Amino acid sequence: MPVVHKSPSIPGSNPNQTTSPPFTTSPFLPTNSTLNPAAVGAVGFINDILNKIPLPHWAIYLIAAAGALLLLLCCLCVCIKCCCRDKKKKKKQQNNEKINLSDANGKTTTALVQPDVGDVDYGSTKMQRGKLLYSLDYNAAQSELTVGIKQADSLKAMDLGGSSDPYVKVYLCPAKSRTVETKVFKNTLNPVFNEHFSFQLSKASLLKSTAVMQVFDFNRFSKHNLIGELRLPLSSVDWNHVIEEWQDLAEPAKFEEEELGEICFSLRYVPSAAKLTVAILEAKNLKSMDMGGSSVTATPGTNPYVKVQLALDKRKWKKRKTSMKKRTLNPYYNESFTFDVTFEQIQRVNLVISVWDHDAMTRNDAMGKIFLGCDASGNQLRHWADMLSNPRRPVAQWHSLLTAEQVNATLTLKKKIPLQSKLPFLKDT
Repeated sequence: MPVVHKSPSIPGSNPNQTTSPPFTTSPFLPTNSTLNPAAVGAVGFINDILNKIPLPHWAIYLIAAAGALLLLLCCLCVCIKCCCRDKKKKKKQQNNEKINLSDANGKTTTALVQPDVGDVDYGSTKMQRGKLLYSLDYNAAQSELTVGIKQADSLKAMDLGGSSDPYVKVYLCPAKSRTVETKVFKNTLNPVFNEHFSFQLSKASLLKSTAVMQVFDFNRFSKHNLIGELRLPLSSVDWNHVIEEWQDLAEPAKFEEEELGEICFSLRYVPSAAKLTVAILEAKNLKSMDMGGSSVTATPGTNPYVKVQLALDKRKWKKRKTSMKKRTLNPYYNESFTFDVTFEQIQRVNLVISVWDHDAMTRNDAMGKIFLGCDASGNQLRHWADMLSNPRRPVAQWHSLLTAEQVNATLTLKKKIPLQSKLPFLKDT
């Protein structure tokens, strides 16, 4: 019989219990007891997670490597795409520069489809100011030119709120004998005006004139901003039919426009007391009339004062004037004048404000003029209407001065004064 050798038993152990195989250490579990306990705990935590996944360890490692490789490829694609985009932009800019330069030299055929060299803004984009719909009609039998201001569209926003208060000023140059304005439209970039203005003009003068239409942004207490303008040489117009077309507004011309300065005054009318109060507050940027000039170093030789005049039924009626301010182009007055004007008369009154330069040795020079009232238009009529709609409350506003010739041609005051017996109110002058 074969002899069976029994393994020696460990003292204190069950002899019937089988012995377990020797314990093998995990590759993630360090055997060195001198390592950081935190690192040992982290490795143990990873081993616990791997043991809970129902996949072999080699499969888990393979999936992790594939994920890392996929993430790396995505980052590489993004970098390549960004680099290609930058190269395309640079190449496009270089091509545009080459085209513009070749157009300027006239060596390529791209000039057939590209704008003229004078219209190209290198390194910048043209500012869009909007467009204006206008009409032109000339009646040769009556020597009358009719300019129609229909509407505007997509005007440039001039106010902080992203809108504008547009109106249109129309005049003919070089004569510029009459200036007219449309009504002001509040908070809109697409106003519909539908207004027509007539100018008496001979055929010979018509062919030498230019119609100017300027779109402004109205500001009550500051200078009105010029949005854009149209200048139409009337010699190039076909007068066999009525012209009506849209045209983009251009940048305002820096010539021909004469700046005469601005004046600020307030109006107040009390119907119950039949009192009209005109307060002349201040003026600024007046045009120098003397040799002293208006430069920074030279002392201006202008001595301005303001004349306030009322005209009833287009006849001179009452007038007052402010004190004279010596050697300044920005005088401050703050002087008020009160006139007796009944409610029936206020409907037929025009107020003429004129700035004069006082000369001790020679005749006083008119520096600028403006009028408000029943025959006014544009901003002047608006100011007058605001006064009438707000009785007993002063309404102040800035106005740009015009030449005396422009105002006189529009207002056309009658020179002949009737007898006082027929117009007893003349005794008040």
